[in-house]
Amino acid sequence: MASQNSKRAIPWKAVGAALALVALMVLVRQLPLQMWLAQLNAWVAGMGMAGVLVYAAIYAVAAVLFVPGSVLTIGAGFIFGLAWGIVSVWFAATLAAAIAFLIARYLAREKVSAWARRNPKFEAIDDAIGRQGWKIVALLRLSPLVPFSLSNYLYGLTAIRFWPYVLTSWIAMFPGTVLYVYLGVAGRVGLEAAAGRGAGRDPLQTAFLIVGLVATGVATWLVTRTAKRALAEARLATPADPSARVPETTS
Repeated sequence: MASQNSKRAIPWKAVGAALALVALMVLVRQLPLQMWLAQLNAWVAGMGMAGVLVYAAIYAVAAVLFVPGSVLTIGAGFIFGLAWGIVSVWFAATLAAAIAFLIARYLAREKVSAWARRNPKFEAIDDAIGRQGWKIVALLRLSPLVPFSLSNYLYGLTAIRFWPYVLTSWIAMFPGTVLYVYLGVAGRVGLEAAAGRGAGRDPLQTAFLIVGLVATGVATWLVTRTAKRALAEARLATPADPSARVPETTS
C-alpha cells in the first residue's frame, strides 16, 4: 500500500511539463523556430479578424482529430496576444467539443462505444453524469481524467443533453484556456527578447506580464485542486492530498 501511495504522489503532469519545456528549449536552439513562428504570425495576423477565425477553425478540426490542443492554445497566445488568443481558443475548443459530442451521439456511436469500453474510467464517469449531470462535466473540464479530445466523444455517450453540455464546457474550459494562452504570450515576449526585438519594452509591462502569468497559474491550480476534491467525493479521482482522501472503489 505504501508503494502504491508513493507512486500516486509522483507529479507526473509536472514532470511531463518540465520535459516538454526542456524539449522546447532544445528545439529553439536546433530548429529555425523563430523564423517559422514569424512566418506563421505574419500569415495569420495579416488576415486581421479573418485570421482569428481561420486559426479557430484549424484548432477545432485538429481537436476533433485528436491533435493535442495545448500546443495550439499556446500558439494562439503567441500569435494573437492575450485577448484575441483567448477568444479564438475558447470559441474553437467549444466548437470542437460540440462537434465530437454530436459525432459520438448520432454518427459513430458504435465506434465510440468500443473506445469507451476500453477506458476504465468511463463507466464511473457515465454513472456520475447520470446522477449529477452538468456538475460532473464542469468538474471534469476543470480537472480532466481523460484527454480533452477523447472526453468530447465520451460525453456523447452519456445521459447529458447537448446544450447543457456545451454551455458547461464553454464556461469550465475558460481557466485552462487563459493559462495556456498566457504561456504563449510570455513565450513571444521571451523570443522577442532573445532576438533583440524586445529592448523597447517597458520593464513595468514585463513585470505585469510575469505577475499576471504567476497569478493565473496559481488561480488555475487552486481551481483544479478544488475540482479534484469534488471529483474525489464523487469517487472519480484521487484527492489532491491525503487529508481529503475518500474510500476507494474497486476497479
